[in-house]
Amino acid sequence: MTEPSNTKGVAERQPMPEQPAEIRRRNFGEVPLGYTTEMAVTEAKRCLQCKKPNCVQGCPVGIDIPGFIHQIVEGDFTAAHKVDIHIGFNNLHV
Repeated sequence: MTEPSNTKGVAERQPMPEQPAEIRRRNFGEVPLGYTTEMAVTEAKRCLQCKKPNCVQGCPVGIDIPGFIHQIVEGDFTAAHKVDIHIGFNNLHV
């Protein structure tokens, strides 16, 4: 399956599924429902894997975002979680 792309050849942003307004107005549950596996991989493929990733510099806990995204693209969600937890917790300054 080919993802729709824009003029730069990058897959279009995947909208986050949300609870319908008529349901969420009567509960305190999370509004965003999260991506399906296929949607997460498609969204991760949008990453340009920059040589100097500003996303890491802008992250308050210094997560290796390109490494995390790479694991999602590979479909290895367990490894992605380990990148997130390992790097993020090591960079917390409390």
